[in-house]
Formats: sequence, C-alpha cells, structure tokens
Amino acid sequence: MLASAFPAVSAVPVTGGSEAPVPSLAPMIKRVSPAVVNIATRGTIRERSPQNPLLEDPFFRRFFDIPEMGPRERQFQSAGSGVIFDAKNGYIVTNAHVVDNATEITVTLQDGRDLTATVVGSDVPSDVAVLKVPTENLIQIPLGDSAKLEQGDYVVAIGNPFGLQHSATFGMVSGVGRSGINPEGYEDFIQTDASINPGNSGGALVNLRGELVGINSAILSRSGGNIGIGFAIPVNMARSIMDQLIKYGSVKRGLLGVNIVTLTPDTAKALGLSENTQGVLVSQVTDESAAAKAGIKPGDVITNINGQNIKSNAELRNAVGLSRIGEKLDVALIRDRKPLHVTAVIVELPQAAATSSKKGTPGSADTGPIHPGLEGATLADAPDGGVMIRAIEARSAASQLFRIGDRIEGANRQTIANLKELREVASRGGAMVLKIRRGNTVVLVPLRAP
Repeated sequence: MLASAFPAVSAVPVTGGSEAPVPSLAPMIKRVSPAVVNIATRGTIRERSPQNPLLEDPFFRRFFDIPEMGPRERQFQSAGSGVIFDAKNGYIVTNAHVVDNATEITVTLQDGRDLTATVVGSDVPSDVAVLKVPTENLIQIPLGDSAKLEQGDYVVAIGNPFGLQHSATFGMVSGVGRSGINPEGYEDFIQTDASINPGNSGGALVNLRGELVGINSAILSRSGGNIGIGFAIPVNMARSIMDQLIKYGSVKRGLLGVNIVTLTPDTAKALGLSENTQGVLVSQVTDESAAAKAGIKPGDVITNINGQNIKSNAELRNAVGLSRIGEKLDVALIRDRKPLHVTAVIVELPQAAATSSKKGTPGSADTGPIHPGLEGATLADAPDGGVMIRAIEARSAASQLFRIGDRIEGANRQTIANLKELREVASRGGAMVLKIRRGNTVVLVPLRAP
C-alpha cells in the first residue's frame, strides 16, 4: 500500500523549495499515478443491417433478387482507464463498458510496459469489471472510505481522456448518492466537477490524501465533452463488487421481497409520523421472501439497513442488491410509530404462486370524485366490508395504481367499511395511504395530497 504523507485535512497541500511555499497537488499525484493504467481494447460486435419493411418480405427479396441480409460483424477498438486495487494478485478495476465485447485487452502502465489482461468478471448493472495482469512490479492505490465523502470535499480525477495518458483534473464533490442515470443499474454515484472526459472511464477519483474514493464512470453532456457534471462509482461499492467477481465470477444478488415507495412528508403525516421521518414505506411483502420470514409487514417504514440510512427506493435497492445471498441484514424500521429491528437473511426469491382476485358481488357503484388518485375508478361497497374497485378507465390516474378487484380495507390507519367512510377520510384533506386487499396479499398505496 502507498503511504500517505498528508494530514486528514481538506486544505490543498503546500510545497516549495527555496522559494515561498505554494499550494500543489504534485507530490500526491506522483505517488498515485503509477496505480492508474491505460486500457486499450479490441473486439468484434455484431450489427444488424438497417431495417426496411420491404426487405423483410421474402417475396419482395426474391422478386428483385436481393440476397439475405443478416447481422454483420464490425471490428472496433477503444480506450479507457483502470486502477490497480491489488498489486500482489494483479487485479485491476475498471468499468464494465470499457471492456464490453473485448477479445483483446492491453494494459499500459505509467512506466510504459504493456501487459495482456484477462477479464475476471464483469457486472453490467453496477458497471464494474475486474481484470487480471501479471504481478511483477505493480503499485496499488490506497483505498479510502467513500461513505465519509461529503459535498464540498476536494477530489482529483486521474485517467487517460482522449488518449492523453495520466491526465489529472481538480475539482470538488458536487453531490453524493446520485442515481437515475441508468434506471436498470445499481447506482449511488459521486457527482464531481473535476473534468471527466471520454477515456477517463475506469480511472481514479482520489481525495487530497491520495486515497481512492471513486471509479470514474460517466458524464452528463450533450456534446460528448465535459460540462462539469461527472459521475464516479463509490470505492466501497466497487470493492464489494470486486470481491464477488473474484470469488464467483459474477455478482450473486439477493432479494428482500418487498415493494416500496419513498416516504414523503405528506405520507409520513398520514401515517402519524413526523414529517421529517426519512425512509421507505413497505407497500407489499412477497410470500416466503426474506422480508416475510423476517416479519416485515406492509405499513412498516424501513429507515436503516446494516447501519446505512435509507432515504429512498434507490438506496434500499442498492443496499439489498449489493448484499450476498445468505447475508444477514439488520433492518431498522418503524411500525405503529415505534422503532423496531429485525434480521433478514437474503435468499433467492422463490417463484411466487399465482393468485386470483376475489371480486365478490359489489353493492351500489360510485363514480363520483373522492380523491384525484382514484379518478377513473368505479367504486362500490364490498359485501364483506370495504370498498371494491369494479372498473378502471384506461390511461386514468387510477389505472397507474389500482387493479380491478382491489378491495380498499383501510385509509390512514382507519378501517374502511364502506364508501361513506372512505369519503369521510378523504374529506379531511392531505395525503392518504390506502390499505388494499389484492388477492391473498395486502398492498399499501399512498396518494398525494390533492
């Protein structure tokens, strides 16, 4: 590991010889740069020919003697960056998209050596890949703790943008916990204004002590160049993914088995909680899931997992998705306005049994407005108590949240016996949290204040 020469302060280090000392990052960058490498890839991708409806017609092709036009292959080469995490074993971490479809990978060190690399594993959802190279005379980077990173901390991005090897750019952390760049991915990005450009992908984001805090991953740009909005994968996430890729060759993600919604101040108030309460509201629990076995119930508000505060759906998804199958999670939650801790053992989710909705024989129908979230739904008193949803208009507000056959059993912690009681709760104004019986399961549906 590289030794750190800087104290744990946020000021820019000072250096100088016979002249007056001046701020400089040169000593730190000199120590860190040998652990940042250039990655060149070659490979082949299959491309489909441009689609034309007429060319899809066999008769048309035969009539004009047009040959079959199947997928074609195209050679490509690209460049990126990487960081040496483990010099002893030759492990380098980079972005999954840097080595995607690559059949030949060459790693170039700062001293000019070219090493042939093999892919240990690649995880597209987190955009992390691990490479392995010969271990002779490698220098690894010291790892920091990205959980301690805060908005305003100084950082330096080191990589190979546009083929300019070992370029360093200085900036600060613009934000943490960013997500939504790729809805299908596992994201907890560090946002920085340190310039990140094409070729920086997979490079190092370090603090002023020379510790790695992130793996540069993406930029937000209309032109393809830097506009001051770059994103890096937190080193804690990258290290967790690396460990699994080395051990298994892939990431074995577990599932908790809950449907959740982010807790808003309106929803918190409707549940009798402080408007400042942060967490996610459990709206549904899957039978036989890790959550069900742990005793988590619809209506619970999850606030923390393994000491990590949970403030949004994305944070819960990351916390669970990056956990290994068989791992125990300490889940802190609020139930009936009281704090509670349960232990969930992450397991593979069994195939859920299909359930049929009990529609019953509805009583008198009601199409009048009760709440904007119920617009488009035809409601009726259910024969065994509650309010039945008899019909739903296509593309209406209700179509986004409800299903035909749903039975409203409660609203804002109050049991609902009929339409009259539902109207009474809605008439009080504010947000509503409806308790829905859907087949054999209970679902909580929050409705925003009108």
